[in-house]
Amino acid sequence: MKAVHLPLAALLTLNLTLAHAQEPHAQPHAPVADNRAVLALTAAERALLLEEMHLFLDGVQKITGALGRQDMPAVADAARGLGQKAAHGVPAALRAKLPQEFRQLGFSVHSDFDQMALDADNLQDVSVSLNQLSTTLQKCAACHATYQIQAPLHSLGR
Repeated sequence: MKAVHLPLAALLTLNLTLAHAQEPHAQPHAPVADNRAVLALTAAERALLLEEMHLFLDGVQKITGALGRQDMPAVADAARGLGQKAAHGVPAALRAKLPQEFRQLGFSVHSDFDQMALDADNLQDVSVSLNQLSTTLQKCAACHATYQIQAPLHSLGR
């Protein structure tokens, strides 16, 4: 018989799959209720908010890449682009619709990126920037755990 060499990850996946399949009383997982607060937005407002979140994600990717290269000027540039100047693109009408806690988290995240940019320029310390990024991402995770944006009903074909 010919020996087959599988990568470790494939072997672990196969073992977990086989172990789960052999459980005699395995029950399918019931859907978990989503108790996050719904932000009632128009399709255009939803798109604007999602675009801002995509910009955050893109910026975080640039920051982590720059940190990996220890390129602190690039860290500062990417962080600066996510700071308070980026918050000014949100229309006042949309800002007024958002809960105060949501706005405070958003403001705090933009401020964090401004501070990260300053510290990347002045301190040139990868560890400081990584810790700042971790703290900021905790705020992102808290926001996503608290709020959800649903598509308006008319866009769902109802």
